[in-house]
Order: sequence, then structure tokens, then C-alpha cells
Amino acid sequence: MAADLKPIRSEADYDEALAQVETLWGAKAGTPEGDRLDILATLIDAYEAKTCPMDPPDPVEAIRFRMEQQGLTRKDLEPMIGPRNRVADVLNRKRSLSIDMIRQLHARLGISAEVLIRPSRANSRGGQLTA
Repeated sequence: MAADLKPIRSEADYDEALAQVETLWGAKAGTPEGDRLDILATLIDAYEAKTCPMDPPDPVEAIRFRMEQQGLTRKDLEPMIGPRNRVADVLNRKRSLSIDMIRQLHARLGISAEVLIRPSRANSRGGQLTA
């Protein structure tokens, strides 16, 4: 069974691998079927990463998403970002995140620092982090 595994090089190979995963779904780990499922998932993941790379989210969108997830208000961001007007400026993309804001948001909300250090879409043409 494992002998017919091959790299995914085309959309047809990808579709075939997805069909095989569908038939193997729920296979127990450690069984030949479970091992095949793991290998196919790895091959599919590699193909998707190569053909459909995903950019990390925009920092402001990540903050808004986490606010929605946790039921937070703008006021809840003040200890991390600063006074109300600064929170508004950040969320309206009029102000970039400072290093201290990034540290606070990462520590308190668990937003990836890699996401937060990226320039916001509105600031991507030269927006700089402020210290």
C-alpha cells in the first residue's frame, strides 16, 4: 500500500490524495491505514504550503479578531496600548504599534509577535514601528 505513495506535483495528484484521505479518515494511529493517513496529510500540507502560501494576518485585524473572540472592548486595550485616543488611532490605522504595545498585546492577549510586528495594511507603504 505504501509503495504507491508519491509526491504531490499537480492538481490531479492533490485531488487524488484528498480522496484517499477521505477514505482513510478516522484510521487508528499506528496501523498501516493510520500511517498512510499521516503520510498523505504531510504530503498535502507540503503541497498546499508551496502552492497556496498564506500571509500572516494584518496586525489590526488580529487585534480586532482577538477582541471579538474574548469579548473585549476598546477600553480593555488601554492597559496594553495606552489612552483611549491612542487605542482609536491604532485600530483606525492612524498609528503604528510601538515595541511596548507589541510586547503587551503578545503577553496579555497571546497574539503572535510575528503578526504584530508586520506593518498594518494602511501603513505598509512606509509605516514604521515607534519606540
